[in-house]
This record gives sequence, structure tokens and C-alpha cells, in this order.
Amino acid sequence: MSFVKTKGFKYFKNLMIGIGAGFVLAGALFKLESWEGASEMLILGMSIEIFIFVMLGVLGPEPDYYWDKLYPGLADYNSRIAPLTEGPTNNSEFQPLHGDVIERQLGGMLTELQSMSKSMGALKALQEVDFSGTQEQVKAMSNFYTKLNEAMADMAKSADDVKAYKDQMAGLNKNLGSLNTVYGNMLAAMSNIGRQ
Repeated sequence: MSFVKTKGFKYFKNLMIGIGAGFVLAGALFKLESWEGASEMLILGMSIEIFIFVMLGVLGPEPDYYWDKLYPGLADYNSRIAPLTEGPTNNSEFQPLHGDVIERQLGGMLTELQSMSKSMGALKALQEVDFSGTQEQVKAMSNFYTKLNEAMADMAKSADDVKAYKDQMAGLNKNLGSLNTVYGNMLAAMSNIGRQ
């Protein structure tokens, strides 16, 4: 039975299961489509599957967990496994692990489980959030930004108008200054004419 536990046999077993299932499906497809050779394909696939099911029934299932590596002899119902707290036993076949090694491993697993629990709690909180009005809020924000952009464009236009007005006022001031100088010169000339 040691050959049955080898990786090569396990690979062969999986390969046979896949091939058998492939032939069965191909035979069913051939039968459904009424193609030539459908019966032969179906018979071949079913025969392979029968062989596989008989083989799996005779061999028995593989253990899902390999506790024997952690606790040698655990799979044997009549074995005498010493608890971890008892320390080494006289029986050389069964050597229990030290408590600190197990405690470190379980502590790491506990930390990981607590981290996963926090993550799941955060996901649950996110699940409970009500997003029903989100679309309307996004629409309102979009309208707000559109109006804000329009207002900023109007302000930029107004700023250009204010600059042009300021430039015109500066030109007017300059012209008034020139006019005041000319008017002052005219008054001076008129007062000189009146004295003569």
C-alpha cells in the first residue's frame, strides 16, 4: 500500500479521473449531437469511470488533515498519547511536542484570526452603510461644481472688465491732469492780459 501513498500514484489517480470524466462528457456530447462513434465514446468513458470508482472504493479516502505529523499515533484509536504537559515519555515511538512550541504557533494563529475578525467587522460596517441617496448626492455635487465653474468664469470675465475700467479711469485721470494744466495756463494768461 506504500505505492498508493506516493505522489506519482496520486497524480495518476487524478489524471485517470480527469480522462474518464472527459470521455464521459465527450460521449454525452456525441450522443446529444448524434455523431458517429457516440456509443463507443460513452462506453469507454463509463468503463474508465467504473474502474476509477472501484479503485477509489478499494483504496479508501486520504486523510484531510495530517495530525499524525503533530501527534504521532493519533489516527490509531488504541494508541497512548501523552498530554503535552506530561513531558517526554519513556515510549520512544511517541514523542510529544513541547508546550511553548504549540503555544507560539497557536498564538500566531490567534493573532491572525483576530486580524481577520477586525477586517470582517469593517466589511460588515461597510455593508450596513446606506448608499441609497448616493446617486442624488453625486448629481447635486456635479451641479454644484458646474455652477461653481460658471461663477468662476463670470468672475474672471468681471475681473477683465474691472481691469479695462481701471485702465480707462487712469487714462481719464491723466487727461484731466493735462486739462487742469492747460486750464491753469489759460487762467494765468488771461490774468496777464487783464493787467496790461
